[in-house]
Order: sequence, then structure tokens, then C-alpha cells
Amino acid sequence: MIERQRVQDFIRSFDRDRGSDTLRAIEEEALRDQVPIIRKDTQELLRILLKMKKPERILEVGTAIGFSSVFMKENSPDTVRIDTIENYPPRIARARENLRKADPGGIIVLHEGDAAGILPELIKPYDLVFMDAAKGQYIHFLPEVVRLLKPGGILLSDNVLQDGDIFESRYGIRRRNHTIHDRMRDYLYALTHHDRLETVILESGDGAAVSVMNWE
Repeated sequence: MIERQRVQDFIRSFDRDRGSDTLRAIEEEALRDQVPIIRKDTQELLRILLKMKKPERILEVGTAIGFSSVFMKENSPDTVRIDTIENYPPRIARARENLRKADPGGIIVLHEGDAAGILPELIKPYDLVFMDAAKGQYIHFLPEVVRLLKPGGILLSDNVLQDGDIFESRYGIRRRNHTIHDRMRDYLYALTHHDRLETVILESGDGAAVSVMNWE
């Protein structure tokens, strides 16, 4: 059996830094302050999806401090427009400042507040949706995300393997994680059994689910 870590190390040996100075500065800020951002493997997956799809409209659920918003902007056509949602006030302030520096043209629009209230107010369609918010809320956001996604559009859901907790029985993980564990399993079932989505679950990063909206 191939050792997974050796495979990852080998693949990563071909990585090259293609981001702007501003993007690197946001990444350094996140690493310094232990703010979660998309892992390298997921960055490369997202980059390829963006290059293939060439989206005109992107929706991100979970801005954090703006790293992935800027990453998507830098890997999309100049005509792209990005809506991103964040609910945690300390991160909103930092995201606003980072986006001011990285996006003077206003391509990225930051929506402040609970995605459960913001998603129903958004107007479809989106070419790509990046789901990277509170993991226990994915299942609640899914109906609105499906409504907003255009036929042929892509939904990328990050961190679906929960550092391996998802494999375990709910009794084999910390009690405080039972709810998120159950909801993520429900979410993965919903994605893979949805009559309007075709989904593959990948090991990239902490697990990523790539779903494509069926043509009606």
C-alpha cells in the first residue's frame, strides 16, 4: 500500500508560488494568528476548477479574513464578480481591510451577517459556490445554495472529512463534536443522493466534495 504522506510530499514537491504579494501577506497573517484558511491541496483543486470553469459569478460562504476570496479573484477572469459572506465580527473587520488592499476595484462584495439570512436575499445564478463556513451549518445552507447554482455550476465544499472524525462512530469522538459529526454525515449523504447534483468526495486537504449541478 502506498504511504499517503509520501504521496502528498511528492505531489507538493511540484508546487510553485503563483499568488500576489498581497495574497501572500494575507496567508502569513492567517498562519501567524491561527486563522484557518484553505489548505495547499485544496488551493490547487480550487485553482484548477476556476481555470476550467472561468466563472463570471462566484459565491463564497465563509470569508474568514479574505484569503480565499482574493485567491479566487486572482485565478478567475477579470470580469468575475464575487459575493462572500462572513458572520464573525472580528474576522469581518480584518477581511474588510484585506479586501480593501487586494481588491480596489470592488470585484469582491463582503456580506456581513448570518448566511442563513443572507442567502435567501441573493439573486441567482452563480457559476461556482465555495462552501467554507461553520461545518455544522452546511446542511442548513444547502437548499439555498442549490437554488443559487446555475445548471453546470460547481459547488466545492471544504473540510468535509473533519480531520478524520467523520470516519469514526459518533461515540468515538468528543461529545461536543457529536452534532457537527452527525450534520456533516447528513450533508455528504444529501450531496451524493441529491437528484440535481453529481458529487465526488476527494481526499484533498481535509476532504473536499465537488458537486456539479445537473442540466434541467
